[in-house]
Amino acid sequence: MAGYKFKRQAIIGSYIVDFVCFEAQLVIEADGGQHIKQTVDDKRRTALLESKGFRVIRFWNDEILFETQNVLREIHDRLINTPSPQPSPSRREREQNRSAPRSNKKRT
Repeated sequence: MAGYKFKRQAIIGSYIVDFVCFEAQLVIEADGGQHIKQTVDDKRRTALLESKGFRVIRFWNDEILFETQNVLREIHDRLINTPSPQPSPSRREREQNRSAPRSNKKRT
């Protein structure tokens, strides 16, 4: 999808995720009815994955089966809006860089 590759049933930390795109740092979880009772566990799992730099999106199985185009659109949108691995410096960082002493060396 959009040139990205996904792995199914991949291990990240102590969890096995349903699908992951390592390049985009995106995890997709397909949740069945048992997840209604597992919200605390799911939040803990999501927090761990996010702490490792992954973005997590969850879909109910019914959504995947009956609203497939919407699910695909959501995944596609997340892929093409992947944050840069080296985000632009913040305003504070830019201001600090401007006020930093410059070297006397000339560029060649």
